[in-house]
Amino acid sequence: MSASTLERTARPRRSRTRSRTVNARLALAISTLKPHQYDLRPDCASLICPDCETWVPITGFQTKRPKLVPHDTGRAGKDAAVRCGLGSNRLVTIDVKVKKWQQRLEDGKADTAHRRRTTVLRKPKAVPLPAVSQIAAQKQSAATDAEPGGGRPLWLLRKGQWASTESAVRDADTLRAQLPAGESPLGAPPVPFKTLHPKRRAR
Repeated sequence: MSASTLERTARPRRSRTRSRTVNARLALAISTLKPHQYDLRPDCASLICPDCETWVPITGFQTKRPKLVPHDTGRAGKDAAVRCGLGSNRLVTIDVKVKKWQQRLEDGKADTAHRRRTTVLRKPKAVPLPAVSQIAAQKQSAATDAEPGGGRPLWLLRKGQWASTESAVRDADTLRAQLPAGESPLGAPPVPFKTLHPKRRAR
């Protein structure tokens, strides 16, 4: 496979370039970025390009016209060689002091270190209550399962049970209706055979 057929990858970003090209866009002010989005140390001055969100060195950091070096949008040696046309060679305005930047960065780290992990309490899911008709159906199903005979309807089971005890019940009712021969039971008032019409007392 020839070298011409290989896919070109992003080139390493050099800290200093000899290009005199200047981007026509307005200069990027360091103060518009967050402290963790740029590095003001002279030996590794760089920032995150707002257009492609990659770390880019700042060339001419200690000169009057610092700017971002020409760079690709991807990682060097891994991603495709796509030039960042909006951010390359853009002038940078260093309007933040190095000591002030270091202090803000240290304060942010101290504040983050003292934070405690918040425990998320999951609310239990509310179980919807069954309707009245569903409760009645569940009770009837449970009663049917408890009866011998499996899945036969409840009314059919009741009918079979009554048929098996009908003769015994009728015999008991017949014996209960019969009175012994002779006097009526003691303590029982006589049963009147005529309709009683009570009269009112005269005043």
